[in-house]
Amino acid sequence: MWKYTILLIVILITIAALYNGLTVRHYSLISDKLDDGQSIRAVLISDLHNHIYGDNQKDLISKVIKQNPDVILLAGDIADDVVPIEGTKLLLDGIKDIAPMFYVSGNHEYWSGDIENIKETIKSYGVTILEDEYKEIVVNDMPIIIAGVDDPEWTRYEKKDNRKSMDKNFKELADKPQFKILVAHRPEQIETYKKYPFDLVVSGHAHGGQVRIPFVLNGMLAPNQGWFPKYAGGMYKHGNLTHIVSRGVSYNPRLPRIFNPPEIVVIDITK
Repeated sequence: MWKYTILLIVILITIAALYNGLTVRHYSLISDKLDDGQSIRAVLISDLHNHIYGDNQKDLISKVIKQNPDVILLAGDIADDVVPIEGTKLLLDGIKDIAPMFYVSGNHEYWSGDIENIKETIKSYGVTILEDEYKEIVVNDMPIIIAGVDDPEWTRYEKKDNRKSMDKNFKELADKPQFKILVAHRPEQIETYKKYPFDLVVSGHAHGGQVRIPFVLNGMLAPNQGWFPKYAGGMYKHGNLTHIVSRGVSYNPRLPRIFNPPEIVVIDITK
């Protein structure tokens, strides 16, 4: 009898380990930059890589809509360098009217060799493209700042020599009292982001470290971080700065995610 019990346990653990359905992960932040009764709900999506969930992306779209976000943050690799862009277009068409959307590039969009067309396609759905710059917006009658950095790959794939640096664009933020969010694809560059007065940084890129062991290992391997990455996914505190790293929403059956299902991130910011 005990043999069947062990077999059942192994089967259940295997099913849980390989589960790849979309999940929703919630984080809560408290800030004294908000007044009593004020709140912001941000939905963070990263590393879609044009993957499609359900007919015409309906599974992903419905989960995003259900969260009722105030802003939607697209943290890079929403498109891909190999997979056709249809999955990205379906997603953006389905969520374009529910909240303001802000996008930064990831490395795969640059690797495609078609970055300008990708950005123009994304922009055509009403998305604000952020390239080492910031926007001042009003959410729920509350002024906030959303900034974004272009993926470092732009220095290899673009010929522009008139780009303003982050230093030039972000140094003035210290004089602005609003709650400040930075969207940046690569979490391993947090030391750079910490130079600026942001309250929240959101990233992707790490894919959750691909393999997790609950309560033991947060991630095994991540791009640009190598083995046992420090920023595989989750919430990290750096003094007054909060850094949230999404595990991403892509799924590649050739590279299974172990105890690491694709996730939509919901961030609630309150007084």
